[in-house]
Amino acid sequence: MKRFLFGSQWFLASAWLWLFATTTLPVYSQAESTSAGFDERNRIVTFCAYNLRNYLKMPRSVDGAIQEKALKPDKEIAPLIEILATIKPDILGVCEIGDAEDLADLQARLKVRDIDLPHSEMGNGGDPTRRLALLSRFPITSRNSQSELKYHIGDVILPMQRGILDATVALRPNFEVRFLGVHFKSQREVPGMDQKLMRRNEAHLLRRHIESILTTEPATRLLAYGDFNESKHEAALVEIEGVPGTDVSMMDVRLRDSRGETWTHFWDAADHYSRLDYCFVNRALQSDIKKPESFVYDPPNFYDASDHRPLVIKIDRGAATSRARKKAKATPGEAEEPR
Repeated sequence: MKRFLFGSQWFLASAWLWLFATTTLPVYSQAESTSAGFDERNRIVTFCAYNLRNYLKMPRSVDGAIQEKALKPDKEIAPLIEILATIKPDILGVCEIGDAEDLADLQARLKVRDIDLPHSEMGNGGDPTRRLALLSRFPITSRNSQSELKYHIGDVILPMQRGILDATVALRPNFEVRFLGVHFKSQREVPGMDQKLMRRNEAHLLRRHIESILTTEPATRLLAYGDFNESKHEAALVEIEGVPGTDVSMMDVRLRDSRGETWTHFWDAADHYSRLDYCFVNRALQSDIKKPESFVYDPPNFYDASDHRPLVIKIDRGAATSRARKKAKATPGEAEEPR
């Protein structure tokens, strides 16, 4: 009897060893798993796009006197950090940041609030004061920011004011998102120039950059964000969206606040509310956006921090894998690889 049980146990153990040896398991390196921080429990990534309103050194009135290189006042920084601490972004794309020192100051203040965004990319153009920046919890795998872009209006050659920030972020193994940040020409008039035409030209440069990416790498997940300084119906934004339904088109992720309103900017002097900040995604990324969970953040004290309200986009970095699993379950042997 004992001998028979021993033989059965040996047979079962052998069967289990054979099954384990012939089963293919997904393998990620420790570095990949750690850097991505991915599991099914934290698959949603929070991206925030935010114009910080002059988080930089510039002439300001301090104690009744003008200081040429004064920092953004603490009375504006404190509510701004509080807003971001509430949002808890994993990736933060900002407009109107100053130099690398200003960006480091922002990173340090966020880290004190347990928002550690160690990876960064800065973008700039013809404006020597205001720049773009992307901060990320996840590693930046490639950078292609455009700082020398120019266009013609008549015989005049003009620079794109803040260029195009271009950084690719690995949200997990085999799931990257390419972020394009912009801050178009302001709505302030320029003597001898048409400020709307200036933005139209900047939009054309962005559209050209988008098409250069998607014609060579159509599977790229692309997200263009920032302060476009235009209303939805204007020609500049129509050009950015491109021809609907094509492989190079971009879709407006129209976000709303807690009251269902879409405006993102308040001009106090004119008592004027506008939607000037946008996020656009391409077809490859569209299905990974959790639209019902994305929003315009609308704290009552938003104006203490900035004249803009932040946009919050939720990205499901596990959606592609889930879709593949569902297809595999429905049609065994025909599951597509996660994008």
